[in-house]
Amino acid sequence: MNHSHWHWHGHTHPHPRSHAAVRMTEGSIARQMIGFAVPLFIGNLFQQLYNTADALIVGNLIGNEALAAVSATGTLVFLLVSFFGGISAGAGVVVARYFGAREKDKMQSAIHTVLAFDLTAGLLLTLIGMTLTPAILRLMGTPADVMARAVSYIRVYFLGSIGLVLYNSCRGIMQAVGDSRHPLYYLIISSVINVVLDLLLIAVFHMDVEGAALATILSQFFSVFLCLRRLMTTDEDYRVQPRKIGYDWQMLRQIVRYGLPSGLQNSVIAIANVVVQSNINAFGTMAVSGCGAYSKIEGFAFLPITSFTIALTTFVGQNLGAKEYERAKRGAVFGVFCALLLAELTGLLIYAAAPWLIGAFTQEPEAIAFGVDKARICSLFFFLLAASHSLAAVLRGAGRAVIPMISMLAFWCVVRVSILHFAVPVYRSIAVVNWVYPITWSLSTVFLTMYFLRADWLHSFERQQV
Repeated sequence: MNHSHWHWHGHTHPHPRSHAAVRMTEGSIARQMIGFAVPLFIGNLFQQLYNTADALIVGNLIGNEALAAVSATGTLVFLLVSFFGGISAGAGVVVARYFGAREKDKMQSAIHTVLAFDLTAGLLLTLIGMTLTPAILRLMGTPADVMARAVSYIRVYFLGSIGLVLYNSCRGIMQAVGDSRHPLYYLIISSVINVVLDLLLIAVFHMDVEGAALATILSQFFSVFLCLRRLMTTDEDYRVQPRKIGYDWQMLRQIVRYGLPSGLQNSVIAIANVVVQSNINAFGTMAVSGCGAYSKIEGFAFLPITSFTIALTTFVGQNLGAKEYERAKRGAVFGVFCALLLAELTGLLIYAAAPWLIGAFTQEPEAIAFGVDKARICSLFFFLLAASHSLAAVLRGAGRAVIPMISMLAFWCVVRVSILHFAVPVYRSIAVVNWVYPITWSLSTVFLTMYFLRADWLHSFERQQV
């Protein structure tokens, strides 16, 4: 991260500033964006490692059916959590904009409003997760031999909903003001705690899949504690004060305006993925565990994409807030290029090492074959996935969240579900389910690239007020 001082253009500030927050409105674009993205990348790597550790420990210590049970719940967890994650992303855009514009009071209002929203959302998620998930898992056609374990896992997992939602927002607030390092430190600590608890609860205390869920939520709450302690003790303008947590309804409307398109987009994509999972479930427990193992590995390809999408949204948001329009454009081009290059390199590695990677999760040859087939079809097209996500991130940073939403809903949901609905009954092959991803990634990339190149998205921002 670039630790150079940023200037206040002649104004003095009464407090000495710590170097946690980074303004991206001046200095080297490449150094600032890479300096911001690298800690995110390392943090996401640890997050993925501990998600993967869950599956590795469950698959090897409990067995293939337990791995299938945990894998069967993944899309459902994403469905319920992703909507609120989108709203948090909207809050991040608003905080970044006010930070860039140096409007302390409005930034404070945005931060305390989103924390109040998180507490409400966490309680709601706990209620939904505990009561509705068994019925949804049945609707998804979860194989009968893994159903009881899947319900046990997901009910324990959703007991930690408040921790999950609060962590995403606290991390988003710190990233919005350019601090990607502290979330990284906290993520590393919670990742280590998660793996230790996994081994303790499963290997020592002989708990089943609910041990893995319990390890996850306990480590998540610890990372929330560290994040809130940081936000409540900083001398920066984004300091959290518990007595201020509450709803500023006008600010909530603004956060929702930026976040709702992302939240809806995430949710509808998640619904489409539930349909995809239902199609995988139809091919039996071996398909569920093999494809579930692949999804953990695919998570590593998302790391450079996620890192640069957050960096892009923050960079564009801060620079537009500071009216640095050309700088925002140059940063957008650089960030998109980096995301594409890194995602494709990761994809080539996964393609080459697929049999060994899937084999680490399960010893069942049939399950390994399902996982390798999926890896060999999807991994060569990761540059398309990176293009869609990074272009969408730039547009969200510019307050144009509706356009990425339309693209994702049209291609990743409507087209994806339509292909499955019509092609799977005809071909009766899981290859159809696997090919649906590269096809829909390519369509959304073409659409977003055309909009990005033709639309006056940057200069129209000059005419709108935050």
